Amino acid sequence: MASNRSGLNLTTETLQKGKRKKTLRSPPSSSPPHSPPSLKSPSSHPARSPIEQFAKREKQELKKLESSLKLYAPDSAPALAIKATMEKTSKRFENYGKYGLLCGSDGLPHLIVSGDQRHWGEFITPGILFLYIAGWIGWVGRSYLIAIRDDKKPTMKEIIIDVPLASRLVFRGFSWPIAAYRELVNGELIAKDV
Repeated sequence: MASNRSGLNLTTETLQKGKRKKTLRSPPSSSPPHSPPSLKSPSSHPARSPIEQFAKREKQELKKLESSLKLYAPDSAPALAIKATMEKTSKRFENYGKYGLLCGSDGLPHLIVSGDQRHWGEFITPGILFLYIAGWIGWVGRSYLIAIRDDKKPTMKEIIIDVPLASRLVFRGFSWPIAAYRELVNGELIAKDV
């Protein structure tokens, strides 16, 4: 039996009179024939709240913390820290269950990029935020190198950073997408061949 990455069974192979026969399984009846199979089918990634592995994992983590708690006096600092960790762990598992995150058979949350609009916030928002921050860092570094290239010793300013100059550029770098577009339109973004 072959399966794809998400665990959905795509084909079943059977041997009939020495011949190999492949048959495609039809998608679940709740989805139209032209749409991809639902990610919430029991064979793939069920919703977080009803899954048994999820509850088992929560129980295991709390049991570990409880066994550690028995090693300390009830009102000692380590015991209070472990109790706080137990509360955080319970709250974390409660939030995972409440928000309908997808999980695998191991009971851990998994990022599934399937095009399902209900789960876009799990991927698109962090992805855009990552690209923005990475671009900001790159733009500020580029601006710093451009600002110091006409100094007497630009290499020294790369080693020992001019903090006042770098600070000004960090705050100006906040609007890097607009500045990058402006330089692209003016032809200043890409260096001319030397």
